[in-house]
Amino acid sequence: MARKKSKKPKNINNDISPEHWHELYRPAILRPDLVPEPASTPAPMPAPTPALRPVSDMYARETVEEAQERSRWYGLKKRRQIGLFLRAEEVQRTFSPGERMLLYLFSAILGLSALFMVGSVNALATVTLPSPGGSLVEGEVGTARFLNPLLTLSTPDQDITALVYSGLMRMMPDGTLVPDLASDYTISEDGRVYTFTLRPGVTFHDGTPVTPTDIAFTVARAQDPAVNSDRRADWTGVTVSAPDDRTIVFTLPRAYAPFIQNTTLGILPHHLWQNVSPEEFPFSTLNTHPVGSGPYKISKITEDATGAPLRYDLVPFKKYALGSPYLKRISFVFFPNTEELIKGLNDGRVNAAASISPEDMSKVKRDDISVASVTLPRVFGVFFNQAHNPVLADLSARQALDAAVDKEQLTKTILTGRGSVLHSPIPPGLLDDRAPTTPEKVEDITSPATNTQEARLAAAKAILEKGGWSQSSTSTGWKKGDKTLAFTLATADQPQLVATAHAVVADWEQLGVEVQLQIYAVSELNTNIIRTRNYDALLFGEVVGPELDLYAFWHSSQRNDPGLNLAMYANQKIDSILSEARTTTDITNRNSLYREFEKTIMADMPAVFLYAPDFLYIVPDDLSGVELGALKSGAERFENTHQWYIDTEDVWTIFAPLETADFRNN
Repeated sequence: MARKKSKKPKNINNDISPEHWHELYRPAILRPDLVPEPASTPAPMPAPTPALRPVSDMYARETVEEAQERSRWYGLKKRRQIGLFLRAEEVQRTFSPGERMLLYLFSAILGLSALFMVGSVNALATVTLPSPGGSLVEGEVGTARFLNPLLTLSTPDQDITALVYSGLMRMMPDGTLVPDLASDYTISEDGRVYTFTLRPGVTFHDGTPVTPTDIAFTVARAQDPAVNSDRRADWTGVTVSAPDDRTIVFTLPRAYAPFIQNTTLGILPHHLWQNVSPEEFPFSTLNTHPVGSGPYKISKITEDATGAPLRYDLVPFKKYALGSPYLKRISFVFFPNTEELIKGLNDGRVNAAASISPEDMSKVKRDDISVASVTLPRVFGVFFNQAHNPVLADLSARQALDAAVDKEQLTKTILTGRGSVLHSPIPPGLLDDRAPTTPEKVEDITSPATNTQEARLAAAKAILEKGGWSQSSTSTGWKKGDKTLAFTLATADQPQLVATAHAVVADWEQLGVEVQLQIYAVSELNTNIIRTRNYDALLFGEVVGPELDLYAFWHSSQRNDPGLNLAMYANQKIDSILSEARTTTDITNRNSLYREFEKTIMADMPAVFLYAPDFLYIVPDDLSGVELGALKSGAERFENTHQWYIDTEDVWTIFAPLETADFRNN
């Protein structure tokens, strides 16, 4: 049998074309032991145990021709990978310089367009949200002594207390009441029983849980005559019970719709106050080192040598029921008077203030501040005591006196344009759902007069003549039978009231009315004039309040002290409307009743309603979130202080909480 001849190995340099080089190259890398040797080299003896050799060893054994073929293969492979770019480059070489310039221009435009599109998509997909940081330094006139919701006296007392303490409910700038320490509440059908459920986990600043015991204790102290709290009237006749450790129940002697507003009262911690007797309440150190459950807590108190506070520094309470505030610090610096406060503003020691009158605004010289202003729910006017002077019982006389006063000019000069003209006992914004105001740059806002003095006097004279009044040829005064249109006007010795009184008297004297102005110290006016109703006409102001309970000001049962019916007004229709309004919980029905009340009052003209001043709040330009609603006091500017912020951050929409939608980019 013939022996089979073995095949001679092929010469890889001559028999393998470049396009099949990879078929050899790949095994060479993976199994170099399987690569056949060139024909000129004797075949090596097989190794006992085959092993992979390093690629570098294989390359080292290449001939010159093999290296050239491998280099050619890599070049071909690289050209195939970037062939498109090479062809583009070849085409570009055929372009003229102008065509190349256009190509570069269009490429740049394409790149910028892509960047713009990416930026637009990013803007649509992100929201700008407040982030923790920034601080606010407020200047206050006076000092703080009673940081206690039952004992506040001064403006600094009220301001700091509003930040340190919180109640079951919280009034927001838009006029809505939201649960604070409470999670929810119910009102019985007869309007007498209010049941609140506490939020789980709410605590005081020292970490102690807030319980129904704390709420019952606070109300009991408010009701105690020995404490002498100005909140006592809000809680008279109210009984309190706690069925369990999260429920508190208030029972009223009769239905009273505005009662829900009283539940914004700050809650005292029972475990700290329980051993303080009612008589010792004003002297406790807790009044200057308070512990509450509000959005901010006391961090540091700077005192002078006598122990009087010079500055309070507050930091966020991270466990606040409505969420941790954003501002990392709010400080209050105390000044002895308005002049020093303005100096502090101008030299940068403070960057916010809320106790500067409109006439002092011109003294503030800073360009990095804004002013938030809102009309206060206060009524300034001249109230006629018809029983004290029969002349004022004549309707035509009262109507003529109202027509003769230039109310627009009063607002322009006395309030420097920062106020609202009144024609009724209801301040603007309490019935028309006016949106909260926000800070704006400081401007000289004025309200020009809308009618001339001649037109006003002509209208007033026409009213008097139609009512049977006449002027003699020898006198400018007005007479009706044996009566002469003359009376006294009393007011307090306060700059704004005195200036207003002089302006009103000047208008009436132009009409020919004889008016004697009487100015009293505030204490004397309250004790000897107002409480005894010893006046013909009284120029004074009333604090109506956002709850709009006008019963104390106009119901006939409130004509005598301690009632506030300064006009001694009596009208059965008005009595019926006011009684029904204070027991009606439906806001729409209540507003309808008050509009009917307003219409009746304006027809009877028991007073000349003049103006409602604006509340001014100076803040730095970079502070956002500030909103002012209908304020009963300046401290209510802090209603949404937990939402104020200076710093912001951009967050992808999918990671943003739902409640932050208000901060979405436009």
